[in-house]
Amino acid sequence: MEIIAALFADFLPLAEGRNPSLTLDAPILQPPQILSGHPLGTDRQGLDILSGVIYGARTSLVVGFGAVFLGVVIGGVLGLTAGYYRGKVDAGLNFLNDALLAFPPLILLLALSSVVRPNLENVTLVLGVLAIPAFFRLTRANTMAYSQRNFVLAARALGARSSRILARELTPNVLASTLAYAFVVVAVLIVAESSLSFLGLSIQRPEPTWGNMIASGQNDLEKHPHLVFVPGVVLFLTVLSLNRIGDWAQRRWDPRSRKL
Repeated sequence: MEIIAALFADFLPLAEGRNPSLTLDAPILQPPQILSGHPLGTDRQGLDILSGVIYGARTSLVVGFGAVFLGVVIGGVLGLTAGYYRGKVDAGLNFLNDALLAFPPLILLLALSSVVRPNLENVTLVLGVLAIPAFFRLTRANTMAYSQRNFVLAARALGARSSRILARELTPNVLASTLAYAFVVVAVLIVAESSLSFLGLSIQRPEPTWGNMIASGQNDLEKHPHLVFVPGVVLFLTVLSLNRIGDWAQRRWDPRSRKL
């Protein structure tokens, strides 16, 4: 439901949740009232919390899935290449990957966020860079394991080119476990984006994200807890759901998990 609402947010009859200039006559700090025009209440600027949560879901899902897509494509291609060719190619790509991993993720994230404009595209790109090493290691390890299987050895014996073996034999087998892990990484990156928003290093108000909604409501937490609890609960449920989907996908798609 959350994904559907985020996709069709522009067509839903939502109260204003992004532009404070359009909420001059709206009630401020209204508590949640299910049957009112603001079911989840309003904030100090009169912005609708429900609308903010839905538009924030769009931001979080775009950032999470977009960054993972970059990580899967770049890290996956490099991991397949390193795991298949090995030798100097593997050593060189491993060195680059280890160099990226040498930076503490939080420090690297803050450094990258401080030199790029905090918009949707740049935040997605920054988090995508952080996702590359994990997918590189996963695809490299799986490629090294599958490249010794009989069907790969048979393809080599029949004279198949390396490009065909990578595309037709290895990629479909490696991709299944990679996609299963991707859901967990999406959850991690959504939390990372929310953390950046909370610190003021990601997308800024009035454009709502779950992190900046929590940050803007923290000063009124004692008297108006809905300002923090509503986006916080939505964030928690989203991350929990993605982790559960990742566990299910791993049991379903990863051959090693099915044997357990």
